[in-house]
Amino acid sequence: MALQEKLEKFKKQQENMHSMLSSITQKPGSSKPLSTSKSVPYSATQLAGAKAPAQPVKFSNDTERLQIINSIRKGPVGSQIKRVIELLKDTRQAFTSDQINEATYVDVKSNKAVFESLTNNLKVNYDGRHFSYKAKHDLKDKNQLLHLIRKFPEGIAVIDLKDAYPTVMDDLQALKAEGKIWLLSNFDSQEDIAYPNDPRVVIKVDDDLKQLFRGIELPRDMLDIEKDLQKNGMKPATNTAKRRAAAEFQGISSKPKIKKKKHEISKRTKLTNAHLPHLFLGKPESENPNAGQS
Repeated sequence: MALQEKLEKFKKQQENMHSMLSSITQKPGSSKPLSTSKSVPYSATQLAGAKAPAQPVKFSNDTERLQIINSIRKGPVGSQIKRVIELLKDTRQAFTSDQINEATYVDVKSNKAVFESLTNNLKVNYDGRHFSYKAKHDLKDKNQLLHLIRKFPEGIAVIDLKDAYPTVMDDLQALKAEGKIWLLSNFDSQEDIAYPNDPRVVIKVDDDLKQLFRGIELPRDMLDIEKDLQKNGMKPATNTAKRRAAAEFQGISSKPKIKKKKHEISKRTKLTNAHLPHLFLGKPESENPNAGQS
């Protein structure tokens, strides 16, 4: 309320000054030529001490700034907290209440609701004087990031790492390119999961699991495979429907090629090498009744 009254008082002073300047320039006789009476020469000190004509004062910038400050401080507490947290996250520096006021126009010291909400925020660390950003994982560089991921062999969500430090996403892609981690998508949340790929770790797979894996019959059509992956909560790495649509648009046949069945040798098959039927039937020559006959 006090800020609004100061703003109104400032506008009135601005209007009074403009009216005063206009009245001075419009005095009667001001446009008459100067008198031809004997002029008194000015001394050098008088000329040096003479002030230059005052330039017109512009108040538009200050007025706009005061309006911005007023709108921010009268805004919801949540929007003010957001401005402060964005400042702390982008800079990763510690700020006092006065420094936050200068940078964001949020008066943390005078606004009790803002102060309490800020000190109780999970993303803000307050030591009694300075405010700083608090990430979920306190990391500084790529080496610390890799060390953390290796502590989670079952995987760690990338969303929990995004705010660790400003270049964390670039370091994740660099670790993936180096083959030190895997980044796999979770179909349910559409978020990536980071898994360690440490060659020093020996992974032993049970024989029962191997047999179970090899015993699963996969569909022949990739569309069916992608549907099964989606049903089990996994995101397919391919998009067969999109690829086939693009192929049809370009005039390329997208129908899967039908493999010709290989004709197996049966009793009706005429053998050219009749004296060597065991090579075709997979039987030893001693067990073949036709052996030795030509």
